[in-house]
Amino acid sequence: MRLLLLACLRAQTGNATTAARIQNHLHAAGHICVLKDAFMYESPTEIANLTSTDKFDAALAIHLYKGGRLLQGSRIPFGIIFGGTDVNEDIRCEEKHRVMGAVLREARFAVAFTMKMKELAAAEWPDARQKIHVQTQGIKTTPSETFDWYRFLQNAGIPTDTGSLHMFLLICGLRRVKDPLYLVDVFSGWHRKDPSVHLGIIGPAVDPLFTSEVKEKVKRAPGVHLLQDMPQHDLHAAMKRCFAVVNSSISEGMSAAILEAMDLDIPVLARNIPGNAAIIKHKETGLLFSNPQEFVALSKSLMNDPIMEREIVTRAKDYVKKHHSWESERKAYQTLVLRLQ
Repeated sequence: MRLLLLACLRAQTGNATTAARIQNHLHAAGHICVLKDAFMYESPTEIANLTSTDKFDAALAIHLYKGGRLLQGSRIPFGIIFGGTDVNEDIRCEEKHRVMGAVLREARFAVAFTMKMKELAAAEWPDARQKIHVQTQGIKTTPSETFDWYRFLQNAGIPTDTGSLHMFLLICGLRRVKDPLYLVDVFSGWHRKDPSVHLGIIGPAVDPLFTSEVKEKVKRAPGVHLLQDMPQHDLHAAMKRCFAVVNSSISEGMSAAILEAMDLDIPVLARNIPGNAAIIKHKETGLLFSNPQEFVALSKSLMNDPIMEREIVTRAKDYVKKHHSWESERKAYQTLVLRLQ
């Protein structure tokens, strides 16, 4: 089949990474899968012209609203992959809710990353329950072997001559729903008392106005650094050298960065929200915090207890191997697209 895959393809974002992974799975099954950025199109008419001109047999879209709305009334069959903010956030907007419901009615199938996400969608659109499949994200990490950690630290203005450095890495697109400023004040206060701790915020500037806010805030926050975005294999290598990976999002579908950290044997501290709690069991496969002060307390306990740290990363790695298999995800998508024939 010749398949169109619509997603928000801004570089180094979760949706772009997910889209590339699904494309890889479908290519492996002998299909042609063409990625298109949903932001480049404004209406279903434009996509209808594209699917007709380029002779697509079927389509997929990531995000029920951003991608899905462009497939309304499509002449070709399509499937939907929930993004996270669609079910967690956009569902509250009456107009978006209406559009998403219409898209879900037309879709041959939908994919939710977690059972919780499926239940949220099914509560809003009960008739769609049977067509929503739960498929976790498959994880494969590829850390660069030539990554220069010391140059990375130098470029960030972080001392490289300390053996006691504790580098925390917060990986997210710079937009409000990811809330990268949530921990800045408390972390900077902690850094003033313990100069060995540093927080690096890294990710693409998704929202330019908000990015300016982040830059201004970080300038006045010792110990907190806004880092240059980098290719995934370098990011994986940087994660391997960090003390912990942090997630402070207001809402998440399923954070690939958290799962990648688990796969790389790096402990995770994540905000206690449904999307994170779905993949982290507190004090078993990671640590969940409900406020900035709790984040600091948990971080200190992790730093002072290497046995607990080792047990958490071991269990987390086992969890990813068992529940986030690349091969299982590949088989699932290769089977699902047959419904589009």
